[in-house]
Amino acid sequence: MHIKGNTFIVTGGASGLGEATVRELIARRANVAIFDLNEQKAEELAKALGTNAFTPGQVDVTSEEAVRKALQKTVDKFGRVAGCINCGGVATAAKIARKGDSSRTMTMDLFDFTVRVNLIGTFNVCKQTAQLMANQEDASTKEEEKGIIINTASVAYQDGQTGQVAYAASKGGVASMCLPMARDLASARIRVMTIAPGLFETNMTAGMNEHAKSKILKDAIFPARMGQPKEFALLACHIIENSMLNGEVIRLDGATRLGKL
Repeated sequence: MHIKGNTFIVTGGASGLGEATVRELIARRANVAIFDLNEQKAEELAKALGTNAFTPGQVDVTSEEAVRKALQKTVDKFGRVAGCINCGGVATAAKIARKGDSSRTMTMDLFDFTVRVNLIGTFNVCKQTAQLMANQEDASTKEEEKGIIINTASVAYQDGQTGQVAYAASKGGVASMCLPMARDLASARIRVMTIAPGLFETNMTAGMNEHAKSKILKDAIFPARMGQPKEFALLACHIIENSMLNGEVIRLDGATRLGKL
């Protein structure tokens, strides 16, 4: 699939990995719809990037109605949609139990919130975008594929750390959806891929203290540093352009294996 001239949706597109992906797609002359809960940041980014960037307003990925309306606005603005990159998510941390004070342990509400945003929100956008792409007329170039979906998991889905029960469960669900979703959508000529990033320099990790970062990075092989959001964006763009990538989870982690914090 070509990037230039096609339209892509990026959830969580106003910051972090999503923003880097938006910027890279725009640099490659795509049209991009920025879906984000932070409407102000999304509008500021779209304005800064020019007419090929657009935001339909505030988008809560857990709301079927909000996503439906945002997709319709995207179609009204750009026409045919070629794919979506789901970067929207939350990072939560709490042990499920601890001796003594239980006020800082994982609650049902926090677990539900984490799964609802990271897993159910991802599914919601995937389902609605896939349905849209499946029913679109073929591109005039008659390319082999109709669309691409790229989801974001985390290396925590395989080696989650202390306090990451909810986060790892939510990202494990995202990773597990990849192959069956690719199989579901094969007849519609839509590919599905998942990226599982390690520790990246984003808003989610900005609040992590240096001691915690150093404990994680000590397990890195090479490079022994945090990833840069643009490195995620570059992989997302390669996935879009490489039609043989389908139904697979790619770890993007510098060979890091998370140890116990």
